[in-house]
Amino acid sequence: MAEPRITVGFKGPVATITVSRPEKLNAFDIDMLKELSAACDELEANADIRAAILTGAGKAFSAGGDIKAWAAMTPNEFGHAWVRFGHRVFERLATLRVPLIAALNGHALGGGLELAAAADIRIAETHIRIGLPETGLGMVPGWSGTQRLVRRFGAQAVRRMALGGEIFSATEAASLGIVDHVVETGAAVTAAQAYAERIARRGPAAVEVAKLMIASANGEDNGTAVEALGSILVAKTADLKEGVSAFAEKREPVFKGEW
Repeated sequence: MAEPRITVGFKGPVATITVSRPEKLNAFDIDMLKELSAACDELEANADIRAAILTGAGKAFSAGGDIKAWAAMTPNEFGHAWVRFGHRVFERLATLRVPLIAALNGHALGGGLELAAAADIRIAETHIRIGLPETGLGMVPGWSGTQRLVRRFGAQAVRRMALGGEIFSATEAASLGIVDHVVETGAAVTAAQAYAERIARRGPAAVEVAKLMIASANGEDNGTAVEALGSILVAKTADLKEGVSAFAEKREPVFKGEW
């Protein structure tokens, strides 16, 4: 059985997801996307986790999608089995219950930058480079590079990367708001752990709700945010307890409008 290429580790209330395919600069194939989705499920099921870190093994964060994984696909397969599936997995990552910090220990290009953009906070080592080189291959960003990146970083920065093929240094990316902090080479994971522990010391319910509210304000995942917040609120009411009791007792509920 092949070794997993997406691993999950735990240190107290902080989980770390590591993309581990260093011989291919952590480029993704279909199986890795499936593993990443399973990692998200594992984190969501663990109520003790209060923050998570995302990083890459070896010298790269992620080179994005493995060209060999999709080059032979038909247009229909490429659009559905590759782009749409990858989009759903990255959306799953972006909407994790807990805040996610990307520790950019190496270059984040194409799908690798789209992966980093799914995080709430990005900490980059000073030597890294980021960009969206897809149009140089005759293709376009497909894992929310023209959607989430525009919402989070602004259209002009994305134009420069996607249309002009500009590759930004960590310092340039920080000046554009694409990364939040720049640290020395080799320090990203340690800095991300410290930031994750900082988050973990705050009220977990408040942090979770704040993340949902910020996402809604940014035009992301509005339906989930509204329904999750509404459900959490209603779940605490006396009326819900009465409704559940009445159902179990096979009687009509007597609602009092009690919160």
